[in-house]
Amino acid sequence: MAIDTAKIQATLQRFVSGTHDIEGAALVTPDGLPLVTVLPGPMDEDSVSAMTAALLSLGERISGELMRGSIEQIVIDGKAGYCILTNCGEDAVFLVLATPMIKKGVLHLEVKRAMEEIQPLLA
Repeated sequence: MAIDTAKIQATLQRFVSGTHDIEGAALVTPDGLPLVTVLPGPMDEDSVSAMTAALLSLGERISGELMRGSIEQIVIDGKAGYCILTNCGEDAVFLVLATPMIKKGVLHLEVKRAMEEIQPLLA
């Protein structure tokens, strides 16, 4: 997969810095390798990428067993904030970390907008 990581890095940086309650974002391969990350300081991009891929794999298996079809998103709603995983084509998964103060509708809208910018850069 030949992608322009510099453009994607700039897009993710704008996304994270342009929305107050977005704390981080990453684009990872389905097998758990980081492509581009903009994560909060203490987070290790390799660990985050591996966990993202594992969660997506488990979610796909659960969705299949429960006959829910292909996964659109996986959302973790924790006391310290949100984690959203979204398929970004066949070769990437988009991870977004947000504070608990963000409104869910705003979060989903911002993720959708970011995806619209990122997906053409992966083609």
